[in-house]
Amino acid sequence: MQIDSRIVKRLGIGAALIAMVAAGTLAGRAQQAGEPLYRVSGEAVVPASALRGAIDPLFEDSAMGETRALLVMRDGEVVAERYAPGFGPDTKLLSWSMGKSVTAALVGLMVADGRLALDAPAPVPAWRQPGDPRGAITLRQLLTMTSGLDHVEDGEPVTDGDTVRMLFMDGARDMAAFAEAKPLAHQPGSAFSYSTGNTLILADLMTRMLTNSDDPDTRRRAMQGFIDGRLKAPGQIPSLTVEYDARGTMIGGSMMHMTARDYGRFGELLRRRGRGPTGHQILPEKWIDMMTTLSRRNAAYGLHVWLNREGPGSALMPGQAPASLFGCVGHGGQYILVSPSQRLTVVRIGLSPTKEQRQAVRGALAKLVGLFPG
Repeated sequence: MQIDSRIVKRLGIGAALIAMVAAGTLAGRAQQAGEPLYRVSGEAVVPASALRGAIDPLFEDSAMGETRALLVMRDGEVVAERYAPGFGPDTKLLSWSMGKSVTAALVGLMVADGRLALDAPAPVPAWRQPGDPRGAITLRQLLTMTSGLDHVEDGEPVTDGDTVRMLFMDGARDMAAFAEAKPLAHQPGSAFSYSTGNTLILADLMTRMLTNSDDPDTRRRAMQGFIDGRLKAPGQIPSLTVEYDARGTMIGGSMMHMTARDYGRFGELLRRRGRGPTGHQILPEKWIDMMTTLSRRNAAYGLHVWLNREGPGSALMPGQAPASLFGCVGHGGQYILVSPSQRLTVVRIGLSPTKEQRQAVRGALAKLVGLFPG
């Protein structure tokens, strides 16, 4: 099936990105003048030489693919950062599935406001017909990837997967409708099955809580106003940029952009249990605790956040880093790692399309994390 170039243009995604997605790679490069930034604090609890020794292989060892940005924050302060040529502190970098954790944070705000209920049936209009078993799916099940919907995350070839179809092909004009139309493959709550479609459904639900309008521009403005006022501004995450589909639904499962420093600030928001840089409570502490608590069907997954435990699809480094560590993980080796016991947040953005490369990256990140006490 041909990918509609008009859809691609509307999404603000270059055609080259689709080719890169098909190859399992990451797009997006902003040229920086001069030498790329490489800065290590001389006042960090870890010697600068040790930090450099842990950071350098991530950029220089081809077995890890390509690292484009690496950021280390302790107690909210940047203690090390390095960028590849062509990238820098002002480069906005694609989130891929790290955006799911941002979406979960926004859902938490709506639950706290009373707009949505975590354990009530999700108010999806398409599921309200009498006898539709999908009507039993809850918000919690969408967040824990246990909705039971028949979504194929990765296809072979890649264009057979529901995620690529939803983002770039026949589902791209109304991504949430594509996801919501899927039948059940499992009873809701009975099995873990990772699905970007679940996140698009959550994005659609949030928009419906903000406006009754079907006009795409109105939907975009409503959601963007909520993001700006409740997360972007109070969290001091100025580069946070969200993409929307033609229906005006936030592409919350994969299409967000931030600088490495702002990914770090988001990680710090989670580490501080919802408190912003000034100490103001932005996200409820209870919600952060729920996000980072293992779910019934997968000990390695919370509410749209990966946990450092063994479980289906385990995406972090259990046994190599503190058990309390958790992370936001994206396609091709994107990581925001948060270690509360070490007061640490680490961001790695890059291009590691193979399983072996990502395993090597996680090993290197575990060594970096292991330098810090706690």
